[in-house]
Amino acid sequence: MTQVEARVPTTSGGKYVQQLCKHWSHKLPVEIEGDTGVVTFDGAVATMKADAEAIDVIVRGEDREQVDRLKDVVAQHLDRFAFREAPMTYEWAWK
Repeated sequence: MTQVEARVPTTSGGKYVQQLCKHWSHKLPVEIEGDTGVVTFDGAVATMKADAEAIDVIVRGEDREQVDRLKDVVAQHLDRFAFREAPMTYEWAWK
């Protein structure tokens, strides 16, 4: 299993996680509970958990290339929803 993580600073994380999950729920399996959302993509899963200071994003999957693509998709979508703060800061760490 390949995994990459980032802590993305924002004070509006809960709102962004909710918006992203609602957006993706039209086409993908989504689980949301409070300020935590899990989105299942083809070949990878994105987990986003917001607190008062940031969103913790974890993307994991079997294939590093797929995980790498999905982390970029998550970042692009997050920047789109957080347009007032974009571009957000992503310091991705591979695990």
